[in-house]
Amino acid sequence: MVVILWRPFGFSRRLLKLERHSITESKSLIPLAWTSLTQTLSESPGIFLLGQRKRFSTMPEIETHERDSELFSPPSDVRGMTKLDRTAFKKTVNIPVLKVRKEIVSRLMRSLRRAALQRPGIKRVIEDPEDKESRLILLDPYKIFTHDSFEKAELSVLEQLNVSPQISKYNLELTYENFKSEEILRAVLPEGQDVTSGFSRVGHIAHLNLRDHQLPFKQLIGTCVIVIFMTKEINQKHNTFFQVRENKYTYEFDFSKVYWNPRLSTEHSRITELLKAGDVLFDVFAGVGPFAIPVAKKNCTVFANDLNPESHKWLLHNCKLNKVDQKVKIFNLDGKDFLQGPVKEELIQLLSLSKERKPSVHIVMNLPAKAIEFLSAFKWLLDGQPCSNEFLPIVHCYSFSKDANPAKDVRQRAGAVLGISLEACSSVHLVRNVAPNKEMLCITFQIPAAVLYKNQTKNPENHEDPPLKRQRTAEAFSDEKTQIASNT
Repeated sequence: MVVILWRPFGFSRRLLKLERHSITESKSLIPLAWTSLTQTLSESPGIFLLGQRKRFSTMPEIETHERDSELFSPPSDVRGMTKLDRTAFKKTVNIPVLKVRKEIVSRLMRSLRRAALQRPGIKRVIEDPEDKESRLILLDPYKIFTHDSFEKAELSVLEQLNVSPQISKYNLELTYENFKSEEILRAVLPEGQDVTSGFSRVGHIAHLNLRDHQLPFKQLIGTCVIVIFMTKEINQKHNTFFQVRENKYTYEFDFSKVYWNPRLSTEHSRITELLKAGDVLFDVFAGVGPFAIPVAKKNCTVFANDLNPESHKWLLHNCKLNKVDQKVKIFNLDGKDFLQGPVKEELIQLLSLSKERKPSVHIVMNLPAKAIEFLSAFKWLLDGQPCSNEFLPIVHCYSFSKDANPAKDVRQRAGAVLGISLEACSSVHLVRNVAPNKEMLCITFQIPAAVLYKNQTKNPENHEDPPLKRQRTAEAFSDEKTQIASNT
Protein backbone atom coordinates (compact mmCIF):
# COMPACT_ATOMS: atom_id res chain seq x y z
CA MET A 1 0.00 0.00 0.00
CA VAL A 2 1.58 3.23 -1.14
CA VAL A 3 0.60 6.17 1.03
CA ILE A 4 0.48 9.62 -0.51
CA LEU A 5 -0.51 12.69 1.45
CA TRP A 6 -3.59 14.52 0.26
CA ARG A 7 -3.47 17.92 -1.35
CA PRO A 8 -6.50 19.49 -3.03
CA PHE A 9 -6.26 19.01 -6.79
CA GLY A 10 -7.07 22.24 -8.55
CA PHE A 11 -6.42 24.03 -11.75
CA SER A 12 -3.84 26.66 -12.39
CA ARG A 13 -5.41 29.97 -13.31
CA ARG A 14 -2.35 30.94 -15.26
CA LEU A 15 -2.70 31.28 -19.01
CA LEU A 16 0.72 31.34 -20.58
CA LYS A 17 2.24 32.56 -23.83
CA LEU A 18 -0.75 34.34 -25.31
CA GLU A 19 -0.25 35.31 -28.92
CA ARG A 20 -2.78 37.57 -30.61
CA HIS A 21 -3.92 37.17 -34.18
CA SER A 22 -6.65 39.23 -35.83
CA ILE A 23 -9.09 37.42 -38.07
CA THR A 24 -8.99 39.15 -41.43
CA GLU A 25 -11.02 38.78 -44.56
CA SER A 26 -9.54 36.47 -47.13
CA LYS A 27 -8.41 38.26 -50.29
CA SER A 28 -7.36 35.19 -52.13
CA LEU A 29 -10.80 34.31 -53.44
CA ILE A 30 -12.42 35.90 -56.52
CA PRO A 31 -15.86 37.24 -55.53
CA LEU A 32 -17.75 35.33 -58.23
CA ALA A 33 -15.96 32.12 -57.46
CA TRP A 34 -16.63 32.66 -53.76
CA THR A 35 -20.36 33.14 -54.36
CA SER A 36 -20.54 29.90 -56.29
CA LEU A 37 -18.49 28.08 -53.70
CA THR A 38 -20.62 29.27 -50.78
CA GLN A 39 -23.79 28.16 -52.53
CA THR A 40 -22.30 24.68 -53.03
CA LEU A 41 -21.00 24.44 -49.49
CA SER A 42 -24.25 25.62 -47.96
CA GLU A 43 -25.93 22.53 -49.39
CA SER A 44 -23.27 20.14 -48.05
CA PRO A 45 -23.84 18.38 -44.70
CA GLY A 46 -21.28 19.11 -42.01
CA ILE A 47 -20.12 22.37 -43.62
CA PHE A 48 -20.73 25.62 -41.74
CA LEU A 49 -20.48 29.03 -43.38
CA LEU A 50 -19.12 31.70 -41.10
CA GLY A 51 -20.76 34.82 -42.52
CA GLN A 52 -19.53 37.85 -44.38
CA ARG A 53 -15.93 37.30 -43.31
CA LYS A 54 -15.78 34.63 -45.99
CA ARG A 55 -14.26 32.02 -43.69
CA PHE A 56 -15.55 28.48 -43.58
CA SER A 57 -14.93 25.33 -41.61
CA THR A 58 -15.39 21.65 -42.40
CA MET A 59 -15.86 20.79 -38.73
CA PRO A 60 -18.26 17.80 -38.39
CA GLU A 61 -21.35 18.08 -36.25
CA ILE A 62 -20.50 16.42 -32.95
CA GLU A 63 -21.60 17.01 -29.39
CA THR A 64 -20.01 19.96 -27.61
CA HIS A 65 -18.65 17.88 -24.73
CA GLU A 66 -17.00 15.48 -27.16
CA ARG A 67 -15.40 18.32 -29.10
CA ASP A 68 -14.34 19.99 -25.87
CA SER A 69 -12.72 16.74 -24.83
CA GLU A 70 -10.69 16.62 -28.03
CA LEU A 71 -9.55 20.25 -27.93
CA PHE A 72 -8.71 20.32 -24.23
CA SER A 73 -7.41 16.78 -23.78
CA PRO A 74 -3.69 16.24 -23.04
CA PRO A 75 -1.23 15.65 -25.89
CA SER A 76 -1.51 12.18 -27.49
CA ASP A 77 2.17 11.36 -26.99
CA VAL A 78 1.75 11.01 -23.20
CA ARG A 79 -0.01 7.66 -23.63
CA GLY A 80 1.90 4.84 -21.95
CA MET A 81 3.75 7.16 -19.57
CA THR A 82 4.44 5.39 -16.24
CA LYS A 83 6.46 8.11 -14.54
CA LEU A 84 4.87 11.53 -14.47
CA ASP A 85 6.54 14.15 -16.64
CA ARG A 86 4.59 17.38 -16.24
CA THR A 87 6.43 19.11 -19.05
CA ALA A 88 5.02 16.60 -21.55
CA PHE A 89 1.51 17.96 -20.98
CA LYS A 90 2.10 21.34 -22.59
CA LYS A 91 -0.34 22.03 -25.37
CA THR A 92 -1.34 25.11 -27.35
CA VAL A 93 -4.96 25.72 -28.29
CA ASN A 94 -6.38 28.53 -30.41
CA ILE A 95 -9.02 30.50 -28.49
CA PRO A 96 -11.22 33.33 -29.83
CA VAL A 97 -11.27 36.42 -27.59
CA LEU A 98 -13.14 39.69 -27.39
CA LYS A 99 -11.38 42.88 -26.26
CA VAL A 100 -13.42 45.07 -23.87
CA ARG A 101 -12.86 47.93 -21.44
CA LYS A 102 -12.20 46.59 -17.96
CA GLU A 103 -14.91 48.71 -16.29
CA ILE A 104 -17.72 47.02 -18.26
CA VAL A 105 -16.59 43.39 -17.92
CA SER A 106 -19.05 42.48 -15.15
CA ARG A 107 -22.08 43.88 -17.01
CA LEU A 108 -21.03 42.31 -20.27
CA MET A 109 -20.35 38.82 -18.90
CA ARG A 110 -23.97 38.41 -17.82
CA SER A 111 -25.01 38.76 -21.45
CA LEU A 112 -22.25 36.57 -22.88
CA ARG A 113 -22.84 33.42 -20.83
CA ARG A 114 -23.61 31.42 -23.95
CA ALA A 115 -20.63 32.68 -25.91
CA ALA A 116 -18.01 32.67 -23.14
CA LEU A 117 -15.66 29.74 -22.64
CA GLN A 118 -17.04 27.41 -19.98
CA ARG A 119 -13.97 25.25 -19.51
CA PRO A 120 -13.48 24.52 -15.76
CA GLY A 121 -10.22 25.75 -14.30
CA ILE A 122 -9.58 28.43 -16.89
CA LYS A 123 -10.43 32.08 -16.33
CA ARG A 124 -12.89 33.47 -18.83
CA VAL A 125 -11.51 37.00 -18.42
CA ILE A 126 -7.79 37.75 -18.57
CA GLU A 127 -5.64 40.85 -18.77
CA ASP A 128 -4.73 42.21 -22.15
CA PRO A 129 -0.90 42.17 -22.25
CA GLU A 130 -0.99 45.00 -24.80
CA ASP A 131 -3.42 47.29 -22.97
CA LYS A 132 -3.68 47.58 -19.19
CA GLU A 133 -7.05 49.32 -19.44
CA SER A 134 -8.62 46.44 -21.35
CA ARG A 135 -9.55 42.86 -20.68
CA LEU A 136 -9.88 39.87 -22.97
CA ILE A 137 -12.94 37.61 -22.73
CA LEU A 138 -12.19 34.03 -23.76
CA LEU A 139 -14.93 32.70 -26.01
CA ASP A 140 -16.11 29.20 -26.80
CA PRO A 141 -14.12 28.11 -29.88
CA TYR A 142 -17.00 25.88 -30.99
CA LYS A 143 -19.61 28.64 -30.87
CA ILE A 144 -17.78 31.81 -31.81
CA PHE A 145 -15.81 32.06 -35.07
CA THR A 146 -16.41 35.64 -36.21
CA HIS A 147 -18.58 38.54 -35.07
CA ASP A 148 -21.48 37.00 -37.02
CA SER A 149 -21.46 34.07 -34.58
CA PHE A 150 -22.95 36.26 -31.87
CA GLU A 151 -26.70 36.12 -31.43
CA LYS A 152 -28.79 39.23 -32.02
CA ALA A 153 -29.29 39.87 -28.30
CA GLU A 154 -25.54 39.60 -27.70
CA LEU A 155 -24.76 41.98 -30.56
CA SER A 156 -27.32 44.42 -29.19
CA VAL A 157 -25.59 44.48 -25.79
CA LEU A 158 -22.19 44.94 -27.43
CA GLU A 159 -23.56 47.90 -29.34
CA GLN A 160 -25.13 49.44 -26.22
CA LEU A 161 -21.81 49.19 -24.37
CA ASN A 162 -19.87 50.49 -27.37
CA VAL A 163 -17.86 47.27 -27.72
CA SER A 164 -16.55 46.26 -31.11
CA PRO A 165 -17.61 42.70 -32.03
CA GLN A 166 -14.27 42.18 -33.77
CA ILE A 167 -12.88 38.78 -32.77
CA SER A 168 -9.21 38.11 -32.22
CA LYS A 169 -7.50 34.82 -31.47
CA TYR A 170 -4.92 33.84 -28.92
CA ASN A 171 -2.63 30.88 -28.75
CA LEU A 172 -3.21 29.65 -25.24
CA GLU A 173 -0.63 27.30 -23.79
CA LEU A 174 -2.13 24.73 -21.44
CA THR A 175 0.08 23.01 -18.90
CA TYR A 176 -0.30 19.99 -16.63
CA GLU A 177 -2.15 22.07 -14.03
CA ASN A 178 -4.88 22.92 -16.55
CA PHE A 179 -6.04 19.31 -16.97
CA LYS A 180 -8.32 17.35 -14.68
CA SER A 181 -6.90 14.19 -13.10
CA GLU A 182 -9.42 12.03 -14.98
CA GLU A 183 -8.35 13.58 -18.29
CA ILE A 184 -4.70 12.93 -17.48
CA LEU A 185 -5.34 9.30 -16.57
CA ARG A 186 -7.49 8.70 -19.64
CA ALA A 187 -4.70 10.10 -21.83
CA VAL A 188 -1.97 8.05 -20.14
CA LEU A 189 -3.59 4.64 -19.66
CA PRO A 190 -3.78 2.25 -22.62
CA GLU A 191 -6.58 3.26 -24.96
CA GLY A 192 -9.93 1.62 -24.29
CA GLN A 193 -9.19 0.69 -20.68
CA ASP A 194 -11.30 2.04 -17.84
CA VAL A 195 -10.13 4.91 -15.66
CA THR A 196 -10.68 4.68 -11.92
CA SER A 197 -11.59 8.17 -10.77
CA GLY A 198 -13.66 7.52 -7.63
CA PHE A 199 -11.98 7.16 -4.27
CA SER A 200 -12.71 7.45 -0.57
CA ARG A 201 -11.09 10.19 1.47
CA VAL A 202 -10.03 9.80 5.09
CA GLY A 203 -8.41 12.93 6.49
CA HIS A 204 -5.61 13.93 4.14
CA ILE A 205 -5.46 10.48 2.56
CA ALA A 206 -7.66 8.98 -0.12
CA HIS A 207 -7.74 5.38 -1.29
CA LEU A 208 -9.01 3.40 -4.24
CA ASN A 209 -8.71 -0.11 -5.58
CA LEU A 210 -6.57 -0.60 -8.67
CA ARG A 211 -7.16 -3.18 -11.35
CA ASP A 212 -4.33 -5.33 -12.68
CA HIS A 213 -3.90 -3.31 -15.87
CA GLN A 214 -3.51 -0.12 -13.81
CA LEU A 215 -0.73 -1.40 -11.53
CA PRO A 216 2.15 -0.45 -13.90
CA PHE A 217 0.84 3.14 -13.68
CA LYS A 218 0.33 3.22 -9.89
CA GLN A 219 3.00 5.84 -9.18
CA LEU A 220 1.62 8.14 -11.85
CA ILE A 221 -1.97 7.59 -10.70
CA GLY A 222 -0.88 8.33 -7.15
CA THR A 223 0.64 11.62 -8.18
CA CYS A 224 -2.44 12.62 -10.16
CA VAL A 225 -5.20 11.48 -7.86
CA ILE A 226 -3.34 11.47 -4.52
CA VAL A 227 -4.33 8.04 -3.27
CA ILE A 228 -3.47 5.13 -1.04
CA PHE A 229 -3.00 2.04 -3.20
CA MET A 230 -4.39 -1.03 -1.53
CA THR A 231 -1.48 -3.33 -2.31
CA LYS A 232 0.72 -5.33 0.01
CA GLU A 233 3.60 -2.91 0.46
CA ILE A 234 3.16 -0.13 2.99
CA ASN A 235 5.17 3.05 2.98
CA GLN A 236 5.59 3.97 6.65
CA LYS A 237 7.26 7.33 6.06
CA HIS A 238 4.04 9.33 6.08
CA ASN A 239 1.71 10.25 8.88
CA THR A 240 -1.25 7.87 8.72
CA PHE A 241 -2.84 8.58 12.09
CA PHE A 242 -6.38 9.86 11.79
CA GLN A 243 -9.28 11.07 13.81
CA VAL A 244 -12.59 10.82 11.94
CA ARG A 245 -16.20 11.51 12.81
CA GLU A 246 -18.98 9.19 11.68
CA ASN A 247 -22.59 9.39 12.79
CA LYS A 248 -21.72 11.56 15.82
CA TYR A 249 -18.96 9.23 17.02
CA THR A 250 -15.19 9.74 16.97
CA TYR A 251 -12.70 7.12 15.81
CA GLU A 252 -8.92 7.27 15.94
CA PHE A 253 -6.59 4.81 14.24
CA ASP A 254 -3.50 4.28 12.10
CA PHE A 255 -4.89 3.99 8.60
CA SER A 256 -1.89 2.01 7.37
CA LYS A 257 -2.55 -0.80 9.89
CA VAL A 258 -6.34 -1.12 10.02
CA TYR A 259 -9.16 -1.05 7.50
CA TRP A 260 -11.62 1.83 7.44
CA ASN A 261 -14.19 2.54 4.75
CA PRO A 262 -16.08 5.86 4.99
CA ARG A 263 -18.59 4.59 2.43
CA LEU A 264 -20.13 2.23 4.99
CA SER A 265 -21.47 4.88 7.37
CA THR A 266 -25.04 4.34 6.16
CA GLU A 267 -24.76 0.61 6.72
CA HIS A 268 -23.39 1.13 10.22
CA SER A 269 -26.44 3.26 10.98
CA ARG A 270 -28.85 0.76 9.43
CA ILE A 271 -27.70 -2.09 11.66
CA THR A 272 -27.56 0.13 14.75
CA GLU A 273 -31.18 1.12 14.25
CA LEU A 274 -32.26 -2.53 14.32
CA LEU A 275 -31.25 -2.90 17.96
CA LYS A 276 -33.02 -1.43 20.98
CA ALA A 277 -31.89 -0.88 24.57
CA GLY A 278 -31.15 -4.15 26.36
CA ASP A 279 -30.35 -6.13 23.20
CA VAL A 280 -27.07 -7.99 22.76
CA LEU A 281 -24.63 -7.62 19.86
CA PHE A 282 -21.78 -9.96 18.96
CA ASP A 283 -19.47 -8.20 16.48
CA VAL A 284 -17.24 -10.92 15.03
CA PHE A 285 -15.00 -8.70 12.86
CA ALA A 286 -15.30 -5.43 14.77
CA GLY A 287 -12.41 -3.43 13.30
CA VAL A 288 -12.03 -0.14 15.17
CA GLY A 289 -15.64 -0.17 16.36
CA PRO A 290 -18.09 1.43 13.85
CA PHE A 291 -20.81 -1.12 14.71
CA ALA A 292 -19.90 -1.80 18.34
CA ILE A 293 -19.68 1.77 19.63
CA PRO A 294 -22.99 3.17 18.30
CA VAL A 295 -24.84 0.05 19.48
CA ALA A 296 -23.26 0.30 22.94
CA LYS A 297 -24.42 3.93 23.11
CA LYS A 298 -27.99 2.60 22.89
CA ASN A 299 -27.48 0.78 26.22
CA CYS A 300 -26.98 -2.57 24.56
CA THR A 301 -24.48 -5.19 25.69
CA VAL A 302 -21.73 -5.62 23.11
CA PHE A 303 -19.10 -8.31 22.61
CA ALA A 304 -16.60 -7.10 19.99
CA ASN A 305 -13.76 -9.09 18.45
CA ASP A 306 -11.00 -8.60 15.90
CA LEU A 307 -8.03 -10.80 15.05
CA ASN A 308 -5.83 -7.91 13.91
CA PRO A 309 -3.83 -6.73 16.98
CA GLU A 310 -3.85 -3.15 15.67
CA SER A 311 -7.63 -3.17 15.24
CA HIS A 312 -7.97 -4.64 18.72
CA LYS A 313 -5.77 -1.88 20.14
CA TRP A 314 -7.71 0.93 18.46
CA LEU A 315 -11.03 -0.71 19.33
CA LEU A 316 -10.09 -0.52 23.03
CA HIS A 317 -8.96 3.07 22.54
CA ASN A 318 -12.13 4.14 20.70
CA CYS A 319 -14.44 2.55 23.25
CA LYS A 320 -12.77 4.67 25.94
CA LEU A 321 -12.78 7.73 23.67
CA ASN A 322 -16.55 7.41 23.18
CA LYS A 323 -17.14 6.45 26.84
CA VAL A 324 -18.62 3.00 26.21
CA ASP A 325 -15.72 0.92 27.50
CA GLN A 326 -17.90 -0.36 30.38
CA LYS A 327 -20.51 -1.64 27.93
CA VAL A 328 -18.23 -3.42 25.45
CA LYS A 329 -16.27 -6.61 26.12
CA ILE A 330 -13.39 -6.81 23.68
CA PHE A 331 -11.57 -9.88 22.33
CA ASN A 332 -8.57 -10.53 20.09
CA LEU A 333 -9.42 -13.92 18.60
CA ASP A 334 -9.90 -15.67 15.30
CA GLY A 335 -13.53 -15.32 14.22
CA LYS A 336 -14.25 -19.04 14.57
CA ASP A 337 -12.66 -19.18 18.02
CA PHE A 338 -14.71 -16.17 19.08
CA LEU A 339 -17.95 -17.83 17.91
CA GLN A 340 -17.19 -21.19 19.45
CA GLY A 341 -15.81 -19.67 22.66
CA PRO A 342 -17.19 -16.41 24.13
CA VAL A 343 -20.27 -16.32 21.87
CA LYS A 344 -21.23 -19.92 22.71
CA GLU A 345 -20.81 -19.31 26.44
CA GLU A 346 -22.94 -16.18 26.38
CA LEU A 347 -25.63 -17.76 24.24
CA ILE A 348 -26.00 -20.65 26.69
CA GLN A 349 -26.67 -18.15 29.48
CA LEU A 350 -28.87 -15.80 27.46
CA LEU A 351 -31.09 -18.49 25.97
CA SER A 352 -31.63 -20.08 29.38
CA LEU A 353 -33.24 -16.93 30.76
CA SER A 354 -36.97 -16.70 31.22
CA LYS A 355 -39.02 -15.51 28.29
CA GLU A 356 -39.56 -12.11 29.90
CA ARG A 357 -35.83 -11.56 30.38
CA LYS A 358 -34.56 -12.89 27.07
CA PRO A 359 -33.00 -10.10 24.94
CA SER A 360 -32.80 -10.03 21.17
CA VAL A 361 -29.41 -11.28 20.05
CA HIS A 362 -27.71 -9.98 16.89
CA ILE A 363 -24.48 -11.27 15.36
CA VAL A 364 -22.69 -9.04 12.84
CA MET A 365 -20.13 -10.63 10.51
CA ASN A 366 -18.65 -7.90 8.32
CA LEU A 367 -15.75 -9.45 6.46
CA PRO A 368 -17.25 -9.63 2.95
CA ALA A 369 -14.51 -11.68 1.33
CA LYS A 370 -14.72 -14.56 3.82
CA ALA A 371 -17.54 -14.10 6.35
CA ILE A 372 -19.79 -16.76 4.78
CA GLU A 373 -17.12 -19.37 5.44
CA PHE A 374 -17.37 -18.65 9.18
CA LEU A 375 -21.07 -19.57 9.25
CA SER A 376 -20.00 -23.19 9.67
CA ALA A 377 -19.10 -22.34 13.28
CA PHE A 378 -22.83 -22.19 14.10
CA LYS A 379 -23.48 -25.81 13.16
CA TRP A 380 -24.53 -27.70 16.29
CA LEU A 381 -22.96 -25.02 18.45
CA LEU A 382 -25.35 -25.66 21.37
CA ASP A 383 -26.63 -28.71 23.25
CA GLY A 384 -29.99 -29.34 24.83
CA GLN A 385 -33.56 -28.42 24.07
CA PRO A 386 -33.94 -25.62 21.51
CA CYS A 387 -35.44 -22.38 22.67
CA SER A 388 -38.44 -20.79 21.02
CA ASN A 389 -37.73 -19.68 17.48
CA GLU A 390 -38.42 -16.04 18.30
CA PHE A 391 -35.32 -15.89 20.52
CA LEU A 392 -32.89 -17.52 18.11
CA PRO A 393 -29.91 -15.25 17.25
CA ILE A 394 -30.20 -13.00 14.20
CA VAL A 395 -27.15 -13.02 11.90
CA HIS A 396 -26.13 -10.15 9.60
CA CYS A 397 -23.49 -11.65 7.31
CA TYR A 398 -21.73 -9.63 4.58
CA SER A 399 -20.47 -10.93 1.28
CA PHE A 400 -19.34 -9.90 -2.19
CA SER A 401 -21.02 -11.28 -5.30
CA LYS A 402 -20.29 -11.08 -9.01
CA ASP A 403 -23.28 -13.19 -9.93
CA ALA A 404 -25.99 -11.94 -12.28
CA ASN A 405 -28.44 -12.55 -9.41
CA PRO A 406 -26.34 -11.53 -6.37
CA ALA A 407 -29.11 -12.01 -3.77
CA LYS A 408 -29.77 -15.57 -4.90
CA ASP A 409 -26.03 -16.24 -5.06
CA VAL A 410 -25.45 -15.11 -1.47
CA ARG A 411 -28.44 -17.10 -0.18
CA GLN A 412 -27.25 -20.26 -1.90
CA ARG A 413 -23.67 -19.95 -0.69
CA ALA A 414 -24.69 -19.20 2.91
CA GLY A 415 -27.21 -22.04 2.85
CA ALA A 416 -24.61 -24.44 1.47
CA VAL A 417 -22.28 -23.71 4.38
CA LEU A 418 -25.07 -24.14 6.96
CA GLY A 419 -26.48 -27.21 5.22
CA ILE A 420 -30.00 -25.82 5.08
CA SER A 421 -32.06 -23.72 2.70
CA LEU A 422 -32.31 -19.99 3.47
CA GLU A 423 -34.51 -19.15 0.49
CA ALA A 424 -37.69 -18.63 2.52
CA CYS A 425 -36.24 -17.41 5.81
CA SER A 426 -33.71 -14.68 4.97
CA SER A 427 -33.52 -11.19 3.54
CA VAL A 428 -30.70 -9.72 1.45
CA HIS A 429 -29.78 -6.03 1.54
CA LEU A 430 -27.67 -4.40 -1.17
CA VAL A 431 -25.01 -2.39 0.65
CA ARG A 432 -23.16 -0.84 -2.28
CA ASN A 433 -21.66 -1.41 -5.69
CA VAL A 434 -17.96 -2.11 -5.18
CA ALA A 435 -16.90 -2.33 -8.82
CA PRO A 436 -18.48 -3.08 -12.20
CA ASN A 437 -20.38 -6.38 -11.81
CA LYS A 438 -19.43 -6.68 -8.14
CA GLU A 439 -21.82 -6.00 -5.28
CA MET A 440 -21.49 -5.94 -1.51
CA LEU A 441 -24.53 -7.44 0.22
CA CYS A 442 -25.76 -8.31 3.70
CA ILE A 443 -27.83 -11.44 4.26
CA THR A 444 -29.92 -11.42 7.45
CA PHE A 445 -31.52 -14.52 8.96
CA GLN A 446 -32.28 -16.23 12.27
CA ILE A 447 -30.07 -19.25 12.81
CA PRO A 448 -32.39 -22.25 12.37
CA ALA A 449 -32.67 -24.46 15.47
CA ALA A 450 -31.81 -27.45 13.28
CA VAL A 451 -28.43 -25.81 12.65
CA LEU A 452 -27.70 -24.30 16.07
CA TYR A 453 -28.63 -27.29 18.27
CA LYS A 454 -27.44 -30.85 18.13
CA ASN A 455 -29.33 -33.90 19.45
CA GLN A 456 -32.50 -31.84 19.54
CA THR A 457 -35.88 -33.42 20.22
CA LYS A 458 -38.15 -33.15 17.22
CA ASN A 459 -40.73 -30.47 17.84
CA PRO A 460 -43.24 -29.13 15.29
CA GLU A 461 -42.61 -25.62 16.57
CA ASN A 462 -38.93 -25.94 15.78
CA HIS A 463 -39.32 -27.78 12.48
CA GLU A 464 -37.19 -26.42 9.66
CA ASP A 465 -36.60 -27.51 6.10
CA PRO A 466 -34.61 -30.77 5.96
CA PRO A 467 -30.87 -30.24 5.65
CA LEU A 468 -29.67 -30.01 2.12
CA LYS A 469 -26.58 -31.72 0.91
CA ARG A 470 -23.72 -29.32 1.55
CA GLN A 471 -22.51 -27.80 -1.66
CA ARG A 472 -19.17 -26.24 -2.41
CA THR A 473 -19.43 -23.08 -4.40
CA ALA A 474 -17.20 -22.91 -7.43
CA GLU A 475 -16.44 -19.28 -6.84
CA ALA A 476 -13.18 -18.52 -5.05
CA PHE A 477 -12.16 -15.18 -3.71
CA SER A 478 -8.68 -15.14 -5.23
CA ASP A 479 -9.52 -11.84 -6.87
CA GLU A 480 -10.09 -10.13 -3.52
CA LYS A 481 -6.50 -8.89 -3.48
CA THR A 482 -7.37 -5.65 -1.80
CA GLN A 483 -9.45 -7.03 1.07
CA ILE A 484 -7.64 -6.47 4.37
CA ALA A 485 -8.30 -9.13 7.01
CA SER A 486 -9.81 -6.59 9.32
CA ASN A 487 -13.26 -5.15 9.02
CA THR A 488 -14.53 -1.64 9.30
